[in-house]
Amino acid sequence: MAPRRPDKITITDVARHAGVSTATAGRVLGGYGYTSTEVRDRVRASAEAMGYRPNLLARSLITGRTKTIGVVAGDIQSPFYASMLRGISDVARTEGFGVIVTNTDERSDREIEAVQLLLEKQVDGLIVAPSDLLNSPHLHAAIEGGCPVVQVDRIVAGLPADSVTVDNRGAARDAVAHLIAAGHRRIGIVAELERSAYGSVAAFVRAVEDDRVEATALFPSWQRLYGYLDAHRSAGLTIEPAFIARVGEYSVAAGKAETLKLLDRQQRVSALFTADGLMSAAAMDAITTLEMAIPTDVSLVCFDDLDWMRFAKPGISAVVQPLLELGETAASTVLSRIQGDTSASRHVTLLPQLALRGSVQGLPGSLASARDDGPSPPTRP
Repeated sequence: MAPRRPDKITITDVARHAGVSTATAGRVLGGYGYTSTEVRDRVRASAEAMGYRPNLLARSLITGRTKTIGVVAGDIQSPFYASMLRGISDVARTEGFGVIVTNTDERSDREIEAVQLLLEKQVDGLIVAPSDLLNSPHLHAAIEGGCPVVQVDRIVAGLPADSVTVDNRGAARDAVAHLIAAGHRRIGIVAELERSAYGSVAAFVRAVEDDRVEATALFPSWQRLYGYLDAHRSAGLTIEPAFIARVGEYSVAAGKAETLKLLDRQQRVSALFTADGLMSAAAMDAITTLEMAIPTDVSLVCFDDLDWMRFAKPGISAVVQPLLELGETAASTVLSRIQGDTSASRHVTLLPQLALRGSVQGLPGSLASARDDGPSPPTRP
């Protein structure tokens, strides 16, 4: 006869092996109630020897918890989510929680399906990168049903939930201000800018000029465009609409096409600011296609620090997001809620760093030196 599978070993089997009652074995393996140290050690040794695996479903019926966190990510292939997920997993594991990860491809319909699936799996809490910042009834319903929700990277308007984000606007402002300080006045921005309540870029720029924009209600790429506009306004520079490349989708091919337009103009830009890692890859593809040199032909600062930016010659200056900390903070927050924290919603904003390498050349008469090699200061004091 084949040996009994470990997942079929029951508490009764462990109790018999350890010479204790089933109730005593249940208390030891369930982590509740009192037992002596000698009995506790004997039961645990028996469980290990027999390869006992707890029935989490049965335990959840007793405790009301499955010891799992559900994560709804926009694109698990992206380095952004990979690093954030590592932070979530590290914190969850130390608290004895597992993580179930789902992917939405930034589509609202898939997000709704993912949230429903995770709720059916009885996860104890959700960490969500929302794809709709205006209408997310499924997240409201999850919260009303008693499931803690923590938002990451974006914030849904009016959602009574914690959030962990980064200062996209401030970091972008500092990155573009660095280019301005180096003497650049024709600075292009390449950004996805897919969805917005303002419709067009021109309408958004007018709203910013009239101080009618609430930055926290924007998707990250629009927040970074806001920072680009801030830097120009602070320097007293006129905004040139033709220098704002709205790609409209998460696509390297589309980003490359828009970058080529900026670089192929008769009066082309002297510097580029890319709003995320995908747009940075697109810009590099365009620059290579045109056989241009960085920084002598065009200077470049990217939002998101990818591995190749450190290995390239010259190195690429980039805004470094604290992605591991983003995931760790989100996980700690949702675990706090699972454990009974009922305080008011918390909104944590983390500060990125601007890593200066060799991709910005100072123009004659600029405040910067010829190259921006040097230490990597924070974006703000």
